[in-house]
Amino acid sequence: MKKPMAALILWLSAAMVLSSCSSGSLEVVRSAEDASLLSGSSWEQVVDEAKGQQVNWYLWGGSDVINSYVDQTVGRVLKDEYGVTLKRIPVNDTAEAVNKVLNEKQAGRHEEGSVDLIWINGENFNTLKQAEALFGPFAEILPNAQYVDYSNPAIQKDFGNDTEGMESVWGSAQFQFVYNASTVDPDELPRSYEELKVWIQNNPGRFTYNAPPDFIGTRFVKQLFYELSGGYEQWEKPLDQAEFKKAVEPVWSYLNEIKPHLWRGGETYPKSIAELQTLFNNNEVDFTFVQDLGGIQAEINKGRMPETARPYVFRTGTIGDYHYVAIPYNAKHKAAAMVTANLLLEPEMQFKKMGTQEGWGDGLGIHPAKLEGEAASQYKQIQSDAGETAVPAEVLLKHKLPDLSPAYNQALEEGWRKHVLFQK
Repeated sequence: MKKPMAALILWLSAAMVLSSCSSGSLEVVRSAEDASLLSGSSWEQVVDEAKGQQVNWYLWGGSDVINSYVDQTVGRVLKDEYGVTLKRIPVNDTAEAVNKVLNEKQAGRHEEGSVDLIWINGENFNTLKQAEALFGPFAEILPNAQYVDYSNPAIQKDFGNDTEGMESVWGSAQFQFVYNASTVDPDELPRSYEELKVWIQNNPGRFTYNAPPDFIGTRFVKQLFYELSGGYEQWEKPLDQAEFKKAVEPVWSYLNEIKPHLWRGGETYPKSIAELQTLFNNNEVDFTFVQDLGGIQAEINKGRMPETARPYVFRTGTIGDYHYVAIPYNAKHKAAAMVTANLLLEPEMQFKKMGTQEGWGDGLGIHPAKLEGEAASQYKQIQSDAGETAVPAEVLLKHKLPDLSPAYNQALEEGWRKHVLFQK
């Protein structure tokens, strides 16, 4: 291991110490005692180590807007201010990057790995964590971690799994309903699933939801499960199939009860949120869904939603989550990866990601209450400019519900296919 990188490792509060066992396998040791080594280095040394490095960032490449933000905004600042070259490596599925790391570990490539940073969350993070293939914990010692609310359980747990500082938050998302104010009276909006059922029955053909296993379709069903089973708290434990089967029965009954009143009589469902959004934009249905906390102005500007579209949330709450970046245990350029993760938390970078000029309306990874001075004023202005096309941050936070482990997703998706899609 190079001496400068050793200094970086010493600086970490809970270091990853790599040593080869006699069998040639990798032993990974994470010790709380390593916190005493913090005084041995500084963030300036990390920045110095990163200078001249190239960070190979693997991330989903399906959005031109996100790709542009990463290349033009993040990449430019990294190069100009830190001397770090950003190489964005697009993947169709985050699992591709995860498998690359796992394959390298299996092949004994414990240093000089090809993946420096991954945009990640949920099951993919858990896979690397279980394989002891993550570098860290590093997240809370980044200088810009001061803007993150690490007391928030939704940040501490990624889909029910403790992050333990092995991934640094980048942004956030929360399920929101979107309605067309030209066809739906705002005073008559359904604000719970029980109210939604009445609305659907009174307005046949004007509502549908995208079919699981589409992520947002599954989230629509999961929120229904929360409401009808008495809340999410009892489901934060590992999935118990027998208990779940009994509690989820009212969900299938509900969905089958509204089925004949859905768009096209429930004979078919949009396969993706993009298809549902097209139906909404063509005035075939009165509701769609979004996840972007920055609002829907960008979609309106692009002609993907009518100008009268407005987002809102149920008073019973909607599921939100955070997305992160993680550094593989064998990353070649750990210093550059840390500098990148830290830059992503800069308030100015967060605001640009949230906006519609350089970003895509993604939610903040930082907490507005931790902002001061110019940053706090800038955030208030952003909220004011969004107007009715964004749900106020304080309203979203008040109604935010945590997500659960991926096992619940699978159970709901399989159950939906069996008890709803194929139910005649």
